Amino acid sequence: MDSAWKAGLEDVIAARSAVCTIDGGAGRLYYRGYEISDLAGAVPFEDVTQLLWFGELPAPEAARAFRARLVAAREVPAPLLALLKSLPRDGHPLDTLRTAVSAAAALDPDAASIEAEANLRKAIRLTALIPALVAAWHRIRTGREPISTATADSHAAWFLTLLEGTPPTAEVARVMDVALTLHADHEFNASTFATRVAVATRADLHAAIVAAIATLKGPSHGGANEDVLLMLREIGDPAKAEAFVEGRLGRRGALSKQERTDPKSRMPGFGHRVYRVDDARARVLRGMAKSMAEATGRQRLFEVAERVYDAMRARTSLPVNVDFFSAVVYDALGIPPDLCTSIFATGRVAGWCAHALEQYADNRLIRPRADYFGPAPRPLPTR
Repeated sequence: MDSAWKAGLEDVIAARSAVCTIDGGAGRLYYRGYEISDLAGAVPFEDVTQLLWFGELPAPEAARAFRARLVAAREVPAPLLALLKSLPRDGHPLDTLRTAVSAAAALDPDAASIEAEANLRKAIRLTALIPALVAAWHRIRTGREPISTATADSHAAWFLTLLEGTPPTAEVARVMDVALTLHADHEFNASTFATRVAVATRADLHAAIVAAIATLKGPSHGGANEDVLLMLREIGDPAKAEAFVEGRLGRRGALSKQERTDPKSRMPGFGHRVYRVDDARARVLRGMAKSMAEATGRQRLFEVAERVYDAMRARTSLPVNVDFFSAVVYDALGIPPDLCTSIFATGRVAGWCAHALEQYADNRLIRPRADYFGPAPRPLPTR
């Protein structure tokens, strides 16, 4: 048995996978061998989902058939809408999503099965259900009725229509499509690993996705994009960005090692466990953030982000990650900060399901060991 211990399992190979890989030194991300910058914007999210699940980009007929299955799965069951309406309106969107996905298992005819075809049917239903739930909750909490029927040419356009009740422009739909693709997978990130651990116990797919959503909420993982947007709004003025960065980094220098692990002491949107240079996805999002900010009249927040980025580059070697510029894109789309991580889930469900399907196909319980540092074996004292 290899007894070497690494905090946070850093660089530990936990399993084999053909779904996705990261070249952290070069800042490259690959889905089934295709570089992310080649896929994003050139291949629609629906086809990227098929690539992740099945290993190859679909032929036209297969792409049409898959989209038809997604469309057929779009309706949110009435009991789930009733559940959403019963929840406190100030509940965090990700808490609501986690609760509703868990409840969806009780309504799914394949819930108890982990056979391959049943898992595929559930993966399709969950890929359609998560954006529908995110949109429904956002409308309910803002005093509006959920949209029950919406037609659109793409998964991204359909999701945006559900959110706002009107079809998006082609450019806005394209931006959301790219965002979903960029968030679709990222190798063994925390929520994907949680998915695979759950699947390895032979838990059902809904249980595994609930585990993923719960893990995604942490500010050291998916919750960071919400923190980025709040930080940029707090700074407010591009002229104040440099002083803010200087102050945050200065305070961090006086903290203990344990205190530095608190996300509130870090610069959200910077640093990554795998990347040593800027995140491949952030490079794509930076250009999108600029064009969307200009198109929507929200240039000021983008200018704040650019000044923060420059200040960080001048003072640290921390790479920018996907959360930083995705927050600017979401702001340009009018998405509130606390909904950002739910948008993340809307794209990442494709990757969660890809890894779940791969794990089910060649399954073994994931059961690591601990590097014990407690007392040595000792006798019970006389009492």
